[in-house]
Amino acid sequence: MADEHHDDEHFASAESGAAATFPKQCSALRKNEHVMIKGRPCKIVEMSTSKTGKHGHAKVHLVALDIFTNKKLEDICPSTHNMDVPVVKRREFILMSIEDGFCSLMDPETCDLKDDLKMPEGDLGNQIKEALDKDEGSVLVSVVSACGEEAILGFKISTKD
Repeated sequence: MADEHHDDEHFASAESGAAATFPKQCSALRKNEHVMIKGRPCKIVEMSTSKTGKHGHAKVHLVALDIFTNKKLEDICPSTHNMDVPVVKRREFILMSIEDGFCSLMDPETCDLKDDLKMPEGDLGNQIKEALDKDEGSVLVSVVSACGEEAILGFKISTKD
């Protein structure tokens, strides 16, 4: 009966176990760095610091864009407090095909296939589809991952022979 509590400790996950975020003092953050605001990974586009008030610390006002949705988010925190900074990774994959709104991608280093990423919507998606249809070279898509989310956020055409 002593092993009963171990049954609920099994986690099926493909994650590496590395933390999705790390702490950083608010005053050490800089423009164009990443930060978590309202639980979303964001890129800082504007920041300002207010002077120390009668009742406390200097405050840092952050304006940032969600890296996946481009939605503007704001936060104000004391300069001495820690903020979570997301671990953001960017990798390039070769676009093989597009089927049912999903991209078939190949890792250029390992040749592993990946087919679980949705085609971006809007202009970016149209431009990628156009580039693939023109067949002027390999279409390399830029995949950004952070906090368990992944998305195609850019592309370029490689004409190497």
